[in-house]
Formats: sequence, C-alpha cells, structure tokens
Amino acid sequence: MTFYGGDELAAVYEDALDEGFGLVASNIAEPNTMMGLMEGASRVDSDLLLQMSAGACRFAGDGDAVSGLKAMGNYIEVMAERHDVGVFLNMDHQTDLDLIEAQMDLDIPSSIMIDASHEPFEENVATSREVVEMAEEKGSDVLIEAELGQIKGVEDEIESEEAFYTDPEQAVEFVEKTGCDLLAISVGTQHGVAKGKDLELRPDIARDVRDALDDHGLSTPLVLHGSSGLQDEQVEELMQYGICKMNKDTRYQYEYTRTAYDLYREHGDEIVPPEGVADDRDTFFEDTDWAPNKDVFDPRVAGRQIRERIADVHADLAELAGSAGKSKYA
Repeated sequence: MTFYGGDELAAVYEDALDEGFGLVASNIAEPNTMMGLMEGASRVDSDLLLQMSAGACRFAGDGDAVSGLKAMGNYIEVMAERHDVGVFLNMDHQTDLDLIEAQMDLDIPSSIMIDASHEPFEENVATSREVVEMAEEKGSDVLIEAELGQIKGVEDEIESEEAFYTDPEQAVEFVEKTGCDLLAISVGTQHGVAKGKDLELRPDIARDVRDALDDHGLSTPLVLHGSSGLQDEQVEELMQYGICKMNKDTRYQYEYTRTAYDLYREHGDEIVPPEGVADDRDTFFEDTDWAPNKDVFDPRVAGRQIRERIADVHADLAELAGSAGKSKYA
C-alpha cells in the first residue's frame, strides 16, 4: 500500500462513477482509529480515504494544526506500507485559506474540502474558486471539494440549524464557475447523531443534480456529508446517483468510546477500588491490600479492541458503499 496523491484519487473516483460505488471517507484524529480503518479496508480489498478536520489536526498537534497534520501524515505514510490497498487523505471542512495553503505546501493531502457553503452563493463561488486557483498556481495535484447547500448540525467549526437543499441547476453553475473536482450536496442528511428514518431525505435531489451535471458534460463526483445515521437502503439508493464519497465521523467516535466503555464496565472492579478502600491514586494504593489490574488498565488493551471494532465497522461500510473488492492499487 502506498499513501497516494490527487491524481491517483481522481482515478479511483473515475472508476467509482463508472461502476456505481463510493469511498467511505473516514475521519480520524489519532492513530487507533486510523489503524483500525486500514485493517478494515485491507480486509475487504477497498481503497481507503481518511479525513482530518482542522480541529482534528489541532488535536493531533497539541493545539497546532500544521504540526498535527505533519505528525499524522508521517504516521499514515509509514503504516500504509503495511497494507495492500491505496490510502488517501482528505482535509475535511476547511475554512481557513492560510491553513489550506499550508496543507498544499506540505504536499500531504490527496484532496482538500473548502467549505464556504454558509456564505451566499456568489461568495461561496468566489472562495471555492480561489482555492482551486491556489492549487493550480502551485502546480499541486490535490483535488478540491466544495459544497453547495447546507447540512444541518455541527461539524468542527461549521454549524447550521437547518438544512438547505442543493438546487440542481445551481449546482451546474457552481461547478462551472469554481472548477471544483468534487461537489458536496445537501439532500437532507445531518451532521452528528441522526436517525435516517427521521430525516427529510431527498434522494431525488442527488438524482437531479447528477442528471443536470451529465447534461452539461460534467462528470463531477458527488459527496454525501452527514451519513452516519442513514439506513442501508437509503445509502444504496443514493449510491445510484453518482455519490462517490460518503463521509463517516460520528459513528467511529461512538464505536471508539463504546468499545472502551464496555471493557472498563466489565472490569470495573479491577480498575476502581471497592467500597471501603481509599481511592487514592496519588499514592497508587500503596497503603491498601487492593491493587488495580494492569492487564485491564494498560491503554493498549482498550486500544487493540478499538482498532478491531473500527476495522469491523469499516469493512461492513465498504461493502455497503460498494468499494469492497475494487481497490485500484492493491
């Protein structure tokens, strides 16, 4: 496996459009989720698209986004060599043009999403076009994703209290004016914890956007944000309309915490002293007969289980999105 750039990712999207599948773009902020995703993708022979938000970069860099991207970029590159599928990195929901320029200069990401969807149409066009031109001027092969319409909920620093569906004809104008490589559309999905059965989902919008783009000779792959709560049949329907990238973040966050919680709940009496024993961590229980069990509280124990669970979840999602068995770089 090699950590690939924009040209190779574009080739995957071309196959995805032709064959009707999508990549599950999976957000990370630290190594356990990342390694679980690599294992899951490798297991089902699917190329892997990782994602990092600015907030995730700052977390990984102890407050400094550039340091975090460098650290995780190196980690991804080293670990990618251990698997036999292609690995890519998208920068998710970017709003800071200076940080975007730094990402391009580092030549780490395969693609970058500029999110100006909260701005009026013409400002969204202007900002998105500026990022496309920045990549062109630098001679970078990084793909640029932009968004038209708004997704309800909170994602990193972006918050919207309601959804604004994407207009198909406006989507054509947007792609033509910006030159973006991918277009994220709003069809009623929601960032954060959501249930597909409760969403006002409009798959017909994805269909109409795809048709409108095709009618104007634009083979732009479409992107679905806020997909963690969708039911399987909803995902399968949307994939028919040129959705080539489906974002997942909240699901992995829950699986991470729930896996650790289940372990510690099952072995709570080996981590927390029983009633009547002083809970004095400062002396590490040196004055009591009770002692915690290192076989449980060692972070590597939970870490391994988290990786295994994330791998299982991602393998299932890749099967659902149709990318399983279709690695271009195996």
